[in-house]
Amino acid sequence: MASIDEGGGDSHKKGPGVKKAKKLSTRVDMTPMVDLGFLLITFFIFTTTMSSPTTMDLFMPKDTDKDEEQNKAKESGALTLLLGKNNVIYYYAGQLKEDASNFLTSNFSGIRKIIIEKKKAVIEAHQHDDGCKKIQEKAKADDPTNVNWQKACLDRDLVVVIKPDDEATYKNTIDILDEMAISDIGRCSPTCSFGWSSSEMAAGRNFTTG
Repeated sequence: MASIDEGGGDSHKKGPGVKKAKKLSTRVDMTPMVDLGFLLITFFIFTTTMSSPTTMDLFMPKDTDKDEEQNKAKESGALTLLLGKNNVIYYYAGQLKEDASNFLTSNFSGIRKIIIEKKKAVIEAHQHDDGCKKIQEKAKADDPTNVNWQKACLDRDLVVVIKPDDEATYKNTIDILDEMAISDIGRCSPTCSFGWSSSEMAAGRNFTTG
């Protein structure tokens, strides 16, 4: 609040009968403004919701004593993506053939279509068994509002293996993981170490030079 202080002081008389004038000074009291500022800060602290970081769930392979069972998956449902330099993506379905005839290339503009087509093919080839019931019950328990819980097991055989090369960028890995989320891929297995197998490297060199 502003207050007015009356300050004394003699003024020069200009003549007989002139009254003495008083000097006036203003002083602004900032105490109420400071109190209001702290009240606003307290209000926003208690009413503001902090934004939580958005993360993507990764379903990593289960631990096992047998190396051959570590990343076991049905050949018909496997899709391997190899991230190379210059934003190039090499891929093959199932096992890599000896003549590398199923070794193909794409980019980040066209890889989503390839993933969706592979998922569609796996769903069409799906056959129900006793394991489907457990998957359906788990999907229903995890999200009671999910009306498509009965379809939860249709793509259970689909496994996308991601292998970044040492020349691939960090952005490439993040972008391909985003594609997994957009395509709703339930099982994604990024390799823990960079590098391709010798057969994959040979196929990549032949593909580039050919």
